[in-house]
Amino acid sequence: MGDVLCLAMRPAVARGGSTPMGKWRTQLIQHLALTPSTDLAFLWVEEFPLFTPTALDDKPTHAIGQAGTTKSAWTATHHPFTAPHPDHVHLLRDNPGAVMGQHYDLVLNGFEIGGGSIRIHDARLQQYVFEVLGMDEAQTARFAHLLDALRFGCPPHGGIALGLDRLMAVLLGAPSIRDVIAFPKSSGAELMVESPSRVDAAQLAEYAIQVVEPAATK
Repeated sequence: MGDVLCLAMRPAVARGGSTPMGKWRTQLIQHLALTPSTDLAFLWVEEFPLFTPTALDDKPTHAIGQAGTTKSAWTATHHPFTAPHPDHVHLLRDNPGAVMGQHYDLVLNGFEIGGGSIRIHDARLQQYVFEVLGMDEAQTARFAHLLDALRFGCPPHGGIALGLDRLMAVLLGAPSIRDVIAFPKSSGAELMVESPSRVDAAQLAEYAIQVVEPAATK
C-alpha cells in the first residue's frame, strides 16, 4: 500500500462544530471498519479566545465604539458572561482578539462530553464586555438585574455542564447519542421546556421579525 497525504486549508480562526478534515477522518474510520480503542482518554481543552471575529477575513480592523454606535467586529466565543483571563484584561480595549477566556471543555476519546466557564463577577467588566460585543442599551437592559446583582457584590464563580448522553454513548460505543437517550422526543417538541412554541409580539420585534398571515383564498 502507498501513503496518502491529505491537506486542508482553514481560516485562522476556526468556526463551527466540525471541519473538512474531521469529517474525512470519520468517513475513513467507517470505510476501513477500524475498531476504536476501548481505552478511555480524557483531556481538557482550555485557553479559548474570549471573542471570535465576525468579519469574513478574520481580521477585524476597526476599533470598538460605544455600545450601539457601531456594529461590533466581535462575537462571544462561549457566551457574553465568560470571564477573561486576569492577565489579559488590559487587552480588552485595544486588542480584544488577543484576550483568552476562562472557559473549558472536557473531551473523552475525541468527543466533547462537558464544558463550562468562570463567570464575570464585576459589574463594570461585564458592562464593558457587552460594549465590545456591540450590545446597545435595549439589549443590555435585559440583563439589568444581573448587573445590579454584581454591583451588590458577587464572589468569583463558575461551573461545568456534563452531557450524560454523550458520555454514555462513548462508554457503550454507540454510534449516536440517540441510542442512549433515556427520554427521546416523541412529538417533535421538548417536553421539559415545551419548545418549539409560539412567541409573542415583543420577542418577534426584538429580532425584527414579523409574522405575515397568508392572504385568504376565494
